[in-house]
Order: sequence, then structure tokens, then C-alpha cells
Amino acid sequence: MSRIEQDEAEIEASRAPLMDHLIELRKRLVICVVAFVIAFLVCFYFAAEIQLILIHPFQAASALHAAAGPNGHGASPFDLIAATAWLKPIPAGGQSTVELIATAPLEQLFTKMKIAGFGAVVMAFPVLAYQLYRFVAPGLYRNEKGAFLPFLIAAPLLFALGGALVYFVMLPFVMWFSLGQQVASAGVTVALLPKISEYLNLVTALLLAFGLCFQLPIVMTLLGLAGIISSKVMAEGRRYAIVAVVVVAAVVTPPDPISQLMLAVPLVLLYEISIWCVRLIEFRRRSADGAEVPRTEPEP
Repeated sequence: MSRIEQDEAEIEASRAPLMDHLIELRKRLVICVVAFVIAFLVCFYFAAEIQLILIHPFQAASALHAAAGPNGHGASPFDLIAATAWLKPIPAGGQSTVELIATAPLEQLFTKMKIAGFGAVVMAFPVLAYQLYRFVAPGLYRNEKGAFLPFLIAAPLLFALGGALVYFVMLPFVMWFSLGQQVASAGVTVALLPKISEYLNLVTALLLAFGLCFQLPIVMTLLGLAGIISSKVMAEGRRYAIVAVVVVAAVVTPPDPISQLMLAVPLVLLYEISIWCVRLIEFRRRSADGAEVPRTEPEP
């Protein structure tokens, strides 16, 4: 029996009536909901600590901006990144204290709930992804199962990479840039006093945008596996992809060129990586097709 026939036999053996599929789907959904609720309660309990962690880049940017003086001397971008990554102590004193405001009685409560919801999705993602895999696995061929698992591992890693870029690099520079727009002159003072909800909305929006944009290699590789796109088409459409990346970076990032470059440059690199991933898939597919071609013995 060939490999394809064996895979089809396994799929045929795993067939089940519609009601069994619905029962299985309900079971997976219940597990996902329970995992999300547990993660939400844990994150809500530690919402204040998570809030302080998310405010830390703003604190580092504020302290170093104050220590740099009006001319901006005395601090470098590396100092800002090191302070955000806890590799360098933040200058002590009043300048290390940031002030955020809440303008509604329940604003802080709703902000904590939003933080808990966002953290619950991140914490429960391994469970959600595994339940999705367990539900669709019976309908996959053996080679498709082997190809599906690496994407479940790569997706959270790429999301974490995008989130790390936001937290340790982009967010401190965005807040540094915003602090530089303050006005302090005789008779006029314009100070940056962001609302806690608006600041955390910016943080979660950037984390989500970068995390999803960093899924580009996975999406393109899956399209390559499905035969929808080829490496030749991707290479020929590189210029259009770069334009699309610049547009996406301009839409999802704050309106400053530094933030846009911080997203556009990694996305262009990830697009190039996607081309090589699709080329590897095509090479392996050609090798497999060549190996399955039956050899014919020459006639005597």
C-alpha cells in the first residue's frame, strides 16, 4: 500500500457522523473557554503588576529624557533600550516618576479588565492552538500533520518577537518622541499627561499589530504549501510588497518616521525570509515528486 493510500485509509477510519463532530467541537470550545477564564482571572489578579510592567518603557523614557536636559545631550538610544530592558538603572529622583491620569470613576477598573483580557489571550494561546490542532488533525494527511505542528510553535515565537520589538525598542522611542513635543516657556507650559486607558490602548494596539504582522512568514509559507503562491511570483512582486509594507506601517504605527521604519524594515526582511521558505517547500516538493516516479526497466 502506498503512502497516499495509507493516509486516505487513516482519514476514512477517522470519519464520524455530524453529531460526533459537533460533540467534539463543543468539547474543544469548552476547554478553550475554561482556559481563557482561568487565564483572565489570573491576569486580573495581577493586573496592577502587569500595568506597572507596561508603563515601564514610559518611565524609562521619561527619566532619561529629563536627565538628558533641554538639548537632549547625555543620553543615547542605547541607554534608552538598556534602561527599558533593566540592563541599566533608571536615574533616581522625581524624574523617574511618571504621571498618568484617569478621568472617569471606573476608568481604572475597565483598564485592568482590558489588560486581563489581552493577557488571557496571550496566556491561553497554547491551549487554544492545541485544541484547534486536535480538532482538525483527524482530517489531515500524515505529512500535513507534520507540517502543521511547526507553525503552532513558530506563531507564538514570532508574536513574542514582534512584542519584544515593541516593548524594548519602539515604545520607549515613541514616548521619548512624545516627551520631546512638550512646551516649557515663560507663561506657557504644555506637559504630557496621558490617560492611563489611552496609553495602555496604544501599548496593546502596538503589541497586537506587530505580533500579527510578524506572522507574515507563516501566512506566506502556508499559501506556498497550498500551492496558491510561488516563490517566483513573490520575488517578482517584491516592489509591490514593499509598498504594501510601508502602507501597513504607516497605518498601524504612530505618525512618526522612526516608528514606521521600526515596523517596515523587519517586515521587509520577513518577506525575504518568506520567499526562501516557499522556495524550500518547492524544492522538497519537486524532490518528493521525483522520488515517487516509478522506474521502468528497459526492454531486453
